[in-house]
Amino acid sequence: MEKLQFIDPLLHGIKPIENNTANLSVKQLAFAGIGSILIGAVLKKTGHNKAAAIVGSLALPLLSAAVYKKVSK
Repeated sequence: MEKLQFIDPLLHGIKPIENNTANLSVKQLAFAGIGSILIGAVLKKTGHNKAAAIVGSLALPLLSAAVYKKVSK
């Protein structure tokens, strides 16, 4: 069987993406979630259904991140 050699990304200067949600407060995450719902509703009302679906779908992850951050403290 052939021995596979994998390239280690850390040796080539490729660093993993850092977690940037630690810098956001619960209040900011909650307002972003509520804002996403409102902007999605406005887009749907103006007839941009696909854009409204994309923007509105961001609300649940943002609000759940806010709740998780509040509960985990």
